[in-house]
Amino acid sequence: MKNILLTALVAFVALGFVNAQDVGASPDYIKTLTSDWTGERFPDGRPKVSDALLNRLKKIRIEEAWGYLRRKGYNNQYEGNWQIIHPEGVMTGRVVTAQYMPLRPDFQQTVKLQGAAENRDTIGGSNSWPIEILKPGDIYVADGYGRIIDGTLIGSNLGNAIYANSQNGVIFDGGIRDLGGLLEIEGFNGWYRGEDPSYLQEQMLTSINAPIRIGRVTVLPGDVVLANRHGIIFIPANFVEELVLASEVVALRDEFGFQRLREKKYLAGQIDTRWTDAIKADFMGWIKAYPDSKLPMTRAELDGYLKSHNY
Repeated sequence: MKNILLTALVAFVALGFVNAQDVGASPDYIKTLTSDWTGERFPDGRPKVSDALLNRLKKIRIEEAWGYLRRKGYNNQYEGNWQIIHPEGVMTGRVVTAQYMPLRPDFQQTVKLQGAAENRDTIGGSNSWPIEILKPGDIYVADGYGRIIDGTLIGSNLGNAIYANSQNGVIFDGGIRDLGGLLEIEGFNGWYRGEDPSYLQEQMLTSINAPIRIGRVTVLPGDVVLANRHGIIFIPANFVEELVLASEVVALRDEFGFQRLREKKYLAGQIDTRWTDAIKADFMGWIKAYPDSKLPMTRAELDGYLKSHNY
């Protein structure tokens, strides 16, 4: 009996070791990483945050999203100091992660063999593998550990392939090449550390859809990105809906406060602190008269939020 149990244990451990060597994370592993998400998922296990929420997220300020996550205890979700292909752009989307490391030939060979076992394209470079699995609305997020020279993760060819699959852009903690060509891809955008004419030759892909680090942030597959000229916020999928609504209400509060300050009805100190019952009542009257067509949320969503937060 002991021998049978020992054999089963060895087989279990061996199976776990083999699975741990997969280039792409399994759906079960991704579901474990994102277990707080209760909604729809992609076949690969990633949370499928709706396109409608992604569109609403584009109007949220970085500071509001940052503040919401800090209140939830997520203190390391922001990363700044990027170069941006189109600095005026705003990008939101669902994360597909990729990790790169300095080239080591024996490990690279192992990755290539495992990629072949996973039916990945072995004719081109492995840096095309994350691109092949992108879905509309995805953002390709790569940990290139800040390397630029000989670590340029895409040029215009791969940029076109990325946009064809995702209709979105990239976030690379590393380099890009052929910026002129990338600028010509209508609708494509990217946040990156620097550009260089060198091609990828001293860097290798090691994993897809596993946890990665982008600057100060730990990023999980299926996280949602809000990126603009002020930086990037990585949002756990289960927080997106509430974060968007809470931030939209803050924007309405700000609009009300700015209007009342211009009217000189209140002093700055009265608006920039906890509101009195009288100011709250004034706000509720103001919001009641606010045109439904101009609200960023439905009236039912707004009323539910205000009621639950004791307005």
